[in-house]
Amino acid sequence: MAYKNKVIENPKTGQKIRFIQTGADTGGELLEMESILRPFSTEPKPHYHPAQREDFLVISGELHVKLNGELKVLHAGDTIHIAENVVHSMWNNSNSQTIVNWKVQPALQTEYLLETTIGLARDGKTNHEGMPNILQTALLLKKYSNEFRLAKPAFSVQIILFSILKPVALIMGLKSVYAKYLD
Repeated sequence: MAYKNKVIENPKTGQKIRFIQTGADTGGELLEMESILRPFSTEPKPHYHPAQREDFLVISGELHVKLNGELKVLHAGDTIHIAENVVHSMWNNSNSQTIVNWKVQPALQTEYLLETTIGLARDGKTNHEGMPNILQTALLLKKYSNEFRLAKPAFSVQIILFSILKPVALIMGLKSVYAKYLD
């Protein structure tokens, strides 16, 4: 369970996240984090948040942002607001670490999604980019569809595909929530 000053680190991507305010701290209104991105981190899959908005403040370093396909480079002191349903990805393409203040509103279950995906990476259950296999991804994206959606394929295709894959994933012993990652 996320709590103030808890730090989680993805060994595959090198991203560290420190929780500043959790959903429990703010009555579900806000999740605030500090994210540290290692130099030359990998660009994550383009995605969007259907029920949340995000605000980022670059504390140090450079943050590369692809917003609806357009690349922007932010530096210390720069901010960016990402509204609901806006396709984006963020990474550090510089030779020094980047530190970002990251706010998600409302919090929903984002902290659980982050703890789960980073827990899977720590347990060696993701690829080198920190992505779980397609069966695990199907479970996670069904569970957290209000928090996170891949930009491609279309969401209607994802619903069909993940509905087909979900029973297979469950038979294989996979879960959408692992209590050990939320401790």
